[in-house]
Amino acid sequence: MPEVIMYTTAVCPYCVAAKNFLKSRGATYSEVRVDTDPAARSSMMERTRRSSVPQIFINGNHVGGYEELVALDRSGGLAPMLEASP
Repeated sequence: MPEVIMYTTAVCPYCVAAKNFLKSRGATYSEVRVDTDPAARSSMMERTRRSSVPQIFINGNHVGGYEELVALDRSGGLAPMLEASP
């Protein structure tokens, strides 16, 4: 199983969409809530240089947000990432 980590907040519609999209592809993920943990938000911003959520990592590779996740899937790049082990 690939390691999927998603930085999220509770009220973000793109976070919900990304979670549902990953579930539809059979992927499981670990969620890091940045709205309840300031240290996690700082870590996310340090890793991504972005302040928006979701921020998605697959096997340590930064995919980006929801729109980048969908674009990666459409280009055929998501399936191989979800099949690879860390």
